[in-house]
Amino acid sequence: MLAPTVTIQSSSRPSSTMGERENMASTDGSEEKHEPNVKEIVAPARLNVPQLDNNKSESEDEDYQEVSRPTQQMVHVGPPGYWQSMPNSRAASPGNDNGSETSSVMPAPVPGLAASRVAKEKYNHLSYWKARKVTFFKNGDLYFPGLELRFRPGRDIGNLEALLDKLSTRMDLPRGARYLFSMDGIRVVSLDQLEDDQSYVVSSYKSFKNANYGKKSGGWNSTTAPTTSSGWTRQSSMSRKQSVADANELTSATSGLNITKSSTTRVIRIINNFDHTVQCRVLLNLRTTQPFEEVIEDLGHVLKMNNAKRMLTVSNQEVRSFSQLRNEFSDVDTFYITSESRVLSPPFRRSRSRGALAVEPIINTVPTKAEKQRRARSKSRPRTLYAADTDIVKVPPDYTVLDMMKEDPIRVQIRGTRKTFFPPMVHSPADDSPPDKRLALNWIYGYRGIDTRRNLWVLPTGELLYYVAAVAVLYDRDEESQRHYIGHTEDIQCMDIHPSKEMVASAQKAGRTRKTQAHIRVWSPETLYTLYIVGNGEFEEGVSALAFSQLTGGNYLLAVDCGREKMLSVWQWQWGHLLGKVATMQTEDILGASFHPLDDNLMITYGKGHLTFWTRRKDGFFEKIDIIKAPSRTVVTSLQFEQEGDVITADGDGFITIYSVDSDGAYYVRMEFEAHNKGINALIMLPEGTLLSGGEKDRKIIAWDSLQNYNKITETKLTEVYGGIRSLYPQRPGRNDGNIYVGTIKNHILEGSMQRRFNRIVFGHSKQLWGLAVHPDDELFATAGYDKNISLWKRHALLWSTQIAYECVSLTFHPFGTALVAGSVEGYLIILNAENGTVVSSVRVCGSALTCMGFNPAGDTIAVGSQNGSVYLYRVSRDGFTFKKSNKIRGVQPLVHLDWSTDGNYLQTVTAEYDLVFWDVKGLIQEKSASAMKDVKWYTYNATIGYLVSGIWHNRYYPTSSMISTANRSAAHDLFITGDTDGYLRLFRYPCIFTKSEYNEEKVYSGQVSSARFLYNDRNVVTVGGTDAALMLWDVIED
Repeated sequence: MLAPTVTIQSSSRPSSTMGERENMASTDGSEEKHEPNVKEIVAPARLNVPQLDNNKSESEDEDYQEVSRPTQQMVHVGPPGYWQSMPNSRAASPGNDNGSETSSVMPAPVPGLAASRVAKEKYNHLSYWKARKVTFFKNGDLYFPGLELRFRPGRDIGNLEALLDKLSTRMDLPRGARYLFSMDGIRVVSLDQLEDDQSYVVSSYKSFKNANYGKKSGGWNSTTAPTTSSGWTRQSSMSRKQSVADANELTSATSGLNITKSSTTRVIRIINNFDHTVQCRVLLNLRTTQPFEEVIEDLGHVLKMNNAKRMLTVSNQEVRSFSQLRNEFSDVDTFYITSESRVLSPPFRRSRSRGALAVEPIINTVPTKAEKQRRARSKSRPRTLYAADTDIVKVPPDYTVLDMMKEDPIRVQIRGTRKTFFPPMVHSPADDSPPDKRLALNWIYGYRGIDTRRNLWVLPTGELLYYVAAVAVLYDRDEESQRHYIGHTEDIQCMDIHPSKEMVASAQKAGRTRKTQAHIRVWSPETLYTLYIVGNGEFEEGVSALAFSQLTGGNYLLAVDCGREKMLSVWQWQWGHLLGKVATMQTEDILGASFHPLDDNLMITYGKGHLTFWTRRKDGFFEKIDIIKAPSRTVVTSLQFEQEGDVITADGDGFITIYSVDSDGAYYVRMEFEAHNKGINALIMLPEGTLLSGGEKDRKIIAWDSLQNYNKITETKLTEVYGGIRSLYPQRPGRNDGNIYVGTIKNHILEGSMQRRFNRIVFGHSKQLWGLAVHPDDELFATAGYDKNISLWKRHALLWSTQIAYECVSLTFHPFGTALVAGSVEGYLIILNAENGTVVSSVRVCGSALTCMGFNPAGDTIAVGSQNGSVYLYRVSRDGFTFKKSNKIRGVQPLVHLDWSTDGNYLQTVTAEYDLVFWDVKGLIQEKSASAMKDVKWYTYNATIGYLVSGIWHNRYYPTSSMISTANRSAAHDLFITGDTDGYLRLFRYPCIFTKSEYNEEKVYSGQVSSARFLYNDRNVVTVGGTDAALMLWDVIED
């Protein structure tokens, strides 16, 4: 059987003009739309062709021919039902649309053939041949104009994964296109769910952010192309920020001063009504689909103002529509943007050194030469913030406000050196208002046992009380929850509980500012409210020892200063009265102090070569008796009391000594014995008379019977991984069940008893903590530090911890989340399996510390920045488990932060001297021109400097001496977290350009914040304290 033939026939009637065709086509309103440039296909005569109705009126026939004439309409004449319509229906061409990437023509069906000889059943549906027009938006980005694609499912794009790969190359997403959602937030899992002429949201993460996509950009979620009255469809479909101005008109509108007036565009000057020195010239698209109110709001953002609602002329006439701009105010070129109902009479701003500035109304006249010279000599004339007419530049027509003036470079002085940052051509509008989110402390990991003593208690509620950095932690094991007292602004140095167990006193060290002076806070553990503040400004450097009196209701508070004279002071804390103070004149720090339980006027201080009994007289003077004094080498580390009042001390040589008083009031050594091989850090006397001692070096806990001349009852020894004992406390005070809590010098808390093993309930890093990395797709984060531990956390739980042979300073996840890579001080890369923490391999990079690193977006290359200033590139395969050295780009200054560009071609690094250095990965050279890199999009933004984050430096709301040590941009590109060397955490909006940018601030660290990172969903922030090894999890909540 011969194959069917297809002939192409052109219309026999002469062609007419487009205007005639539109008029004739518009006479029949019921006719369907026809695509232009489509040829007519007529089947051969030997097929069974149903006859057309010859009785059709001549006018209808002429209408039909006129619509078909412009290009040649495609019509199939064959068996009814194949195209699911009658032969005389005017269906659109089954060929490809103009926007599709490929085209094909379906062969005509042959009657009588078996089903196997005909195309598959899906060919019988028009949806297979017609390209779908779909618009995609970025998740959470209100200003993205939308990406429109036309494709045929199953042909141009085979599956959803292929579509996501295509979107990854076309859209700037943090980790590529990985998830697809409908506008209602329903996840799209197959290509068949995509409907024609609809909009969808593309995301790198599983979370969908509900927003008004398209509204901020000048369009709506629906992308249906409007049609003219003639029924023709525009060839260029409507985008979210469509400009319908002709390209020649836009070119002429931006070519210097020869700006031609058009019904589609207007070049106007806009002025901030509240600050007349802020002005700008913009090119408006008068035929945009964006509402006029939103255009005014966008113009307000250009003028750096919020809540812009009105556009006024110089004569206080309000402009309410584009029609008025086109007609009624066509001759007016200057407008005021405001939220008021009138134009504020200038001037509104005042000069710092002079009176009010007389700002004249702006008149579009060319100044004379004399005027230019006179203006140049004027010192009080405000600096103009808008460019000249010749500086109008044409930007992509995706924006309703088509022209925004070139912004000036920003210059910031850091450590005496001026840094210059160049603005990108297009960036999100900056807002100097505080963000609508703030940080709330969720969880604190670890315990501070490395450098403090007597720092673990149990409250009557069963909560553990201890402190980390500037936060007092109340940990409920039964509920697995934490409460935090965050009243302090510097590290807590010591703490004590009131005898009633209803109040806690905690003291902090002194900071560098007036707000961070050393003082004592008395607060309620039930409500976490501050009750009293004692000694603000009285302590020189801090408080090394603190104790409540045991008699008279605990009305007295003892404190020892860390200053040069080591002042001992006694306070009546309810009233803030200082009852007396005396200089101990000790050269070494005093390790502790306490009231005698039977006499509130007797106090004891102890430390290195120091054990002194102090008696406070009624006149406020103190008498002292030195039991141990210099040049003795004995270091008294802990103090307890027997029920009769005898004093028990422990020292750094492992001895326990009991002091009694004779009938003459003289103190003597009643008993002394060696309890441990080395130093003793903790003593605790249980109610039944059992004394527990904890050793630092031998890691032993020994029970002694004080009623039987201190005979040893039993002992136990901790494993080496936990370290020595720092503090001991019974789990249930007042009960003789033998269960105790143990705080160790490696920042762990254990629970157990002398008869059974001890289990770890709190894990912490014991040395400096610098490495922090967040998982790309889950609420996981990893930490690494000088203690040679690499740990993986999920929310509040420790998943695994691995001991390695190197001290680590940097950490990063592979983009797939399968591998975890750590950089060591010795110059090694350690590759671990992120699932179980096993070490896969290690790679020697160089002899310097690997201070920063990061994978490119594709995950096939890792860049490692070192302390020697060079960048090392490694090829990565097997999902991040195999590394092969590729190249080295030599540098000079030590590198501290590193970011990849979204295309993987460039790197930006920050040096230790706060220089922003760019690297060309393909050219293997350092990019010298910072202005040439201003428009590069960055995959991550961990750099502490740059144009879009320049507002975090020299901010007028905090001291200029504050040095930013870490920064991180959120995945949605709307928030920016910073940490500085003074321990402040600040949350800004992104971008942050203005020096008046406001922020939300938290202060819980004393030293440098080494790292701060958003989790993948922007709901949490993880921070690391560096030298104090304090690891904290924060919630990002609505303010």
